[in-house]
Amino acid sequence: MKHISILVPTGAVALSCIEGPFILFTKANEFLISMGKPALFTVQLVGLTNKAQVYDRFFTVCPDAGIADVTKTDLVIIPAVNGDMKQVIETNKGFLPWIIHQHHEGAEVAGLCVGTFLLAATGLLKGKKCSTHWIAANEFRQLFPDIDLVSDRIITDEQGIYSSGGANSFWNLLLYLLEKYTDREMAVLFSKYYEIEIDRSSQSPFTMFHGQKVHEDEAVKKAQEFIEKNYHDKITVEQLTSMLALSRRSFERRFKKATSNTVVEYMQRVKIEAAKKGLETGRKNVSELMYEVGYSDTKAFRTVFKRTTGLSPVEYRNKYNKEPVMQ
Repeated sequence: MKHISILVPTGAVALSCIEGPFILFTKANEFLISMGKPALFTVQLVGLTNKAQVYDRFFTVCPDAGIADVTKTDLVIIPAVNGDMKQVIETNKGFLPWIIHQHHEGAEVAGLCVGTFLLAATGLLKGKKCSTHWIAANEFRQLFPDIDLVSDRIITDEQGIYSSGGANSFWNLLLYLLEKYTDREMAVLFSKYYEIEIDRSSQSPFTMFHGQKVHEDEAVKKAQEFIEKNYHDKITVEQLTSMLALSRRSFERRFKKATSNTVVEYMQRVKIEAAKKGLETGRKNVSELMYEVGYSDTKAFRTVFKRTTGLSPVEYRNKYNKEPVMQ
């Protein structure tokens, strides 16, 4: 039997990240029994204590045990806890030594969505790859600069330390774990039963770029605002450095530090975000939108668009525009 410990944290927990793992592993037991096989999973909800937690004022979750009562487990699942992440970590810091101890004793650990902030706070991800919800990527990089955040990924697996992308992407990580612990047949059965798209690998199509202005570098903010207002024009790094009276080396270093993007990457992301909105709501064809956002090279535009979103412009329009136009 594999012992699954689903944490019951304090704070604004995404209840689906507690309920989802509980459903998956208990339903997997039912599937196995229906096939004439023994149940494989023991599933427990584990809190700092066994005291019930109330979420959203209406929902009460009662842990089966406190961490002091669980001396050995095989998988620790950390659900998403929303809010000020420094406060989330502080409020739930009592879990951290227990998670670290369980991992050292052989347990695997999975952080779901922004649950990866708690996972990162254990230190177990230092120097490793990790994903999280795309909207929290900048904050994650600021808090944990020694972790390689791959925010386009749906799943990361670093020798038994797992993370998932945003929101419902946790189902893909759970299916990944189910296949690992059982087999492909079981994962496919569960995905079909609950109508979950299996084997999604990127959350890039869902990413919305709002700029990265949570920093104190006013010169960089001025450059960002200029880029965002003039994305349809050809803007050069030299033009920005001249405007700000900065050396290119200093400007590029400060821009990367403040936004986690190079200047060129930022310009590309602003242009592609504008193109995405046009594809979602408008009737213009891809070539028209390409010129509107400042591209003249069709191949370059399509290459950057696919690298950013994981889809070609036509695929993106067909997916997100209610009434796609003929290309």
